Amino acid sequence: MLEMRLFRDNPEMIRADHDRRGLPHDMIDQVIDLDNRWKDLRYQVDQLRKKRNEAARGIAAAKKSGDKEEANRILSEVSNIGAKIEQLGNEADEAENERDQVRMRIPNILHESVPIGNDDTKNIERSLHGQIPEFTFKPKVHNDLIEQNAWVDLGRAAKVAGSRFYYLKGDLARLEMALQQHTIEFLVERGFTLVQPPIMMNREAYEGVTDLSDFETVMYGIQPDGFYVIATSEHPLTAMFMDEIIEPSLLPIKMVGVSPCFRREVGAHGLSDKGIWRVHQFTKVEQIVICRPEDSWEHHEELLQNCIDLWDGLGLHYRVVDICTGDMGTVAAKKYDLEAWLPGADAYKEVVSCSNCTDYQANRLKMRYRTAEGNTSVHTLNSTAVATSRALVAIIEQFQEEDGRVRIPEILRPYMGGMNYIEKSNW
Repeated sequence: MLEMRLFRDNPEMIRADHDRRGLPHDMIDQVIDLDNRWKDLRYQVDQLRKKRNEAARGIAAAKKSGDKEEANRILSEVSNIGAKIEQLGNEADEAENERDQVRMRIPNILHESVPIGNDDTKNIERSLHGQIPEFTFKPKVHNDLIEQNAWVDLGRAAKVAGSRFYYLKGDLARLEMALQQHTIEFLVERGFTLVQPPIMMNREAYEGVTDLSDFETVMYGIQPDGFYVIATSEHPLTAMFMDEIIEPSLLPIKMVGVSPCFRREVGAHGLSDKGIWRVHQFTKVEQIVICRPEDSWEHHEELLQNCIDLWDGLGLHYRVVDICTGDMGTVAAKKYDLEAWLPGADAYKEVVSCSNCTDYQANRLKMRYRTAEGNTSVHTLNSTAVATSRALVAIIEQFQEEDGRVRIPEILRPYMGGMNYIEKSNW
């Protein structure tokens, strides 16, 4: 959420950002109008309180002098002032609440380097990594390979949980665990603290990290308790210091989180999205940084470099893209994606999202740190390290053999007992 001072002191900055995004100014004007109404109502309340205090002093003076008639006259004049103060106070609270509800839907200010574009076709390729795989045979899509090798049971999962859930079996399940372990060790060695978060959050905490009006449709709610099952560990990890003033000596806080993630993933998708690419439950290893504002852009590049080094180590071909204005969400000020090459699908597909959210989430979460000038909001950053199901798809398609076996990335072989290939499951 943008600080209220921006709407009061520099609304043109917000309007210029909306112009870059191709958004109207209606909500900006609404916030400013509601803020002016709130300030006017608070002023009226303050004036009435001042009048009541003056009346109290007048009544006391009249009683002291024995002028009962004057005391009654003053009392009569202010007899309904308490009810008026309460009424105007309630109206002020309503205006403030409505103002902040609208303000929470206004997106973050984009970094000046974000490319201009209407949609993902205008994202800019920043770099290419690894060699595009070459085959002496026609490569298969991952959904054919997982069926051929009995690595995934979608049918039985649908029977017990519904479509887009799956049982992961045999060597592919072991490879998924190897990916988790390797990624965690990789980031712990780079100074990140492993944290396993709760997988449910209340509404207040969730509204602190994302725009629920936009995101709620892809989430699973737990009723009547009012919880949400997390869509990514980014959310509970970022909200961990909600309503706290963080000691500056703790900054930067670097976390590597591992958790199951749950998403509805509604709508129609292409053939390459079948199998285990777009599912309702998956495991993700996430990077989180909470830091001083002046350090956040350096940390953004650090998170991206961690991803590059990690995915280079897997030996996969992928590209890094700079996300344009029309493909940005509400929360991030700048975002990079890693897109892995899927030869079966003949396309690059997103496997990592790396974002600097500046103080947007921190303002919503009331998450600050101490400075000599007073308390100020921290900056928050997040980046996928590995969403394991999507990484498995990239490995399956890029490292497939003609007989259907899949080579294990060399860096993961120690976690697999030295195996070179994942083999077909026997049932």
